[in-house]
Amino acid sequence: MEYDYQSAHLISPHSEKDSPQIFHTLRAIDLNLLTIFEAVYIHKGIVNAARILNLTPSAISQSIKKLRTVFPDPLFIRRGQGVVPTSYATHLHEYISQGLESILGALDLTGIYDKQRTITIGTSPTVGAVVMPTIYPIIKEKFPHLLLRNIPVTDVDSQLSQFQTDLIIDSHSYTPRALNYQVLYRDRLVLVARNGHPALQIPFSLDMLDHYRYTLLMVEGAAHTEFRNRIQAILAEQQISVSSYNLVTITALISSSDLLGIMPESCYNLLSRCWPIRRLDVPLIEEEPMDISLYYNSHSLLDPTLGNVIETICQAFGAAK
Repeated sequence: MEYDYQSAHLISPHSEKDSPQIFHTLRAIDLNLLTIFEAVYIHKGIVNAARILNLTPSAISQSIKKLRTVFPDPLFIRRGQGVVPTSYATHLHEYISQGLESILGALDLTGIYDKQRTITIGTSPTVGAVVMPTIYPIIKEKFPHLLLRNIPVTDVDSQLSQFQTDLIIDSHSYTPRALNYQVLYRDRLVLVARNGHPALQIPFSLDMLDHYRYTLLMVEGAAHTEFRNRIQAILAEQQISVSSYNLVTITALISSSDLLGIMPESCYNLLSRCWPIRRLDVPLIEEEPMDISLYYNSHSLLDPTLGNVIETICQAFGAAK
């Protein structure tokens, strides 16, 4: 039987002004009927569908009759011991199967529905450069259907409380009651110079700090003021010739001048693989700890998929959730 496209108004897209008609049409369709339609289509028979859904063949037949009052087509034709779909039923199947998968993916009630989903992780550029290479491979291995999206940190409270972002990894401490956190690792500050810098030629002491000028890798976001105050307790303000939020800019300055740089140890470990820079041992600076923590809305643990991702990230950094 050919599909009567003139009747397609029952399921075709509507303009905004026709929205009430859309709702009226959808109310006439029981989601269970669409599930039964899919079972009959996939298993090619009413008896087979009844066995899969734990229903009687009579109940399946009655459901198909109801669908025939909604759609302008018999949908299935008996042939031998089973049924074959009409061309219109095949057309419907393409849309209904996608629709049911989308509903299951959105609900994800069990946390095991293998459907593509994007998890957003907010970080500063500096923290992101350090943590994302650790997070990506373990998430890819355990949850191959998940996609990761790394976004900037703008307002932690609103981003997490309003579910604009799934997770945030940052060095600052946040106290809203709705937020949970887990320390992933403890970083510290290190003093860095280019290869061949005069400061590397002799044992470096605290007295020598005043003899040089510095470039400072600033911490992005809310931790900026706290971080700056800690550095000023060690160095005079006038000694900091250049400060920047850009990791590459700071490293390029250090490697091409006599400026000494102050940055988190994790950043140095990453950048020293690519740039000709060396670390100086200065205890006073290295005693400045920085906790890097994973923040999330407390209600996120009700989402099985997100809860599993949180646990996996904590395990990747050796942190007990």
